[in-house]
Amino acid sequence: MGEMIQYVQRELNAYQAEPIGDPAGAVIVIQEIWGLVEHIIDVTDRFAAEGYLAVAPDLLGHIDLTPYDGQELQDLMSSPDEKTRLEAQPRLRRMTEPARTPEFAQWAIQALRDVVDGLLDRPGVRGRVAVVGFCFGGTYAWSLALNEPRLRAAVPFYGRFPEGADPAAIRCPVLAFYGEQDRDITDGVPHLADRMGAAGVDFTAQVYEGVGHAFFNDTAPSRYGATAAADSWKRTLEFIRTAFAD
Repeated sequence: MGEMIQYVQRELNAYQAEPIGDPAGAVIVIQEIWGLVEHIIDVTDRFAAEGYLAVAPDLLGHIDLTPYDGQELQDLMSSPDEKTRLEAQPRLRRMTEPARTPEFAQWAIQALRDVVDGLLDRPGVRGRVAVVGFCFGGTYAWSLALNEPRLRAAVPFYGRFPEGADPAAIRCPVLAFYGEQDRDITDGVPHLADRMGAAGVDFTAQVYEGVGHAFFNDTAPSRYGATAAADSWKRTLEFIRTAFAD
């Protein structure tokens, strides 16, 4: 359904999936720490099937993390065998460390803003651009919302709110999803909600019981939560449809 495209000015590749007919708007899909793996391709295709022009920037390609290596790392870290997971951790840290620097963050935010620029120019989009991100991508969905006033909606899945950021910079509604067992992130949601309310941000947090981090990823059986994934997908589509209503 889709194809790889390039944003030459940022040396950025992206997977793009187009809907049948005129788009109802555009959705940027930001990957997990594994990169542009098949799960992210599938999610991007799913948005296109719902009528949206969907683009998944390969941010981690900037640090030379290939989809092949990313998929292998995901499989190792999702293994039910604890020894396998422990042995894979040093390799995961080594391969993803370059993405944890301030320089990468600065590049990535500007690259994502360039993607917004390109989408706004597309026929039929008419200013309707949303971002959806997962894990690492959930944090960058927050970052884009903080730095891009033209967004119509942001949907971070189990992403950390950037440290030191001011919620008052956000100009679009935000729907955030969390797994109750992902305590390291989810325990901070009540305080985050208070901060969003004080800043006047239209913020909704949905916490699902009985699941943890990465519950949406159906290619990671040890983490996938089918009921939570189905409900969050339905809510995401409704949220974006409402945000795009003229």
